[in-house]
Amino acid sequence: MASMARDLLAQESVDATLARITASGTELVEGCDAAGILVLHGSMVDSLAPTDQLVIDSDQLQARLGEGPCFDAARSSQGERVFRIADLTGEQRRWPAYAPQAQALGVGSMMGFLLFTDDEDLGALNLYSRKPGAFTEASELAGWLLASHAAVAFSSARTHAQMEQAVATRHVIGEAMGILMGSRHLTEEQAFDVLRRYSQENNIKLREVARLVCAEGGLS
Repeated sequence: MASMARDLLAQESVDATLARITASGTELVEGCDAAGILVLHGSMVDSLAPTDQLVIDSDQLQARLGEGPCFDAARSSQGERVFRIADLTGEQRRWPAYAPQAQALGVGSMMGFLLFTDDEDLGALNLYSRKPGAFTEASELAGWLLASHAAVAFSSARTHAQMEQAVATRHVIGEAMGILMGSRHLTEEQAFDVLRRYSQENNIKLREVARLVCAEGGLS
């Protein structure tokens, strides 16, 4: 687990970090056949780094029905943050539509762990087994430890990616301002104002306006 934690932090991108998280689920958690991260954007669902088609099918089923254990875990910003379902056969009262259809997909048992919260985007690390009763207390502990390390690694990777994007955006805006200053004989403040006004008037993000200037040598 310590080696896994170091490995997660060593990944070079957000996508690579997420893929390593879910792969670690199948490698380290006893009984886990498939893993994925479900993220909610309002009523929209994203399946991130799924290790098996079963994960995608389950996420899409829950999105279509508007119910299911992964939804519950992803929405649990307070209260219970872990679920372990030994056998979906006994869960038809809680999820009357999802449980029987998930069984038909091949889901035998499941676990889920709240992974991160950020504004309105909530996510959960979900682990699947094709067999009922596959997950034990030891499995749950391993899953909880993985989710705890994964949240830190994911947050770190995302922050790093945002910083890289901010630096790149600052660079391209500076380059665009230099082009406008040279071609139109503007001051730095005037060049930035040209970019800002074009962005507002055309409803285009400032960095995209700057990229346009760099690609075409100016604005029409």
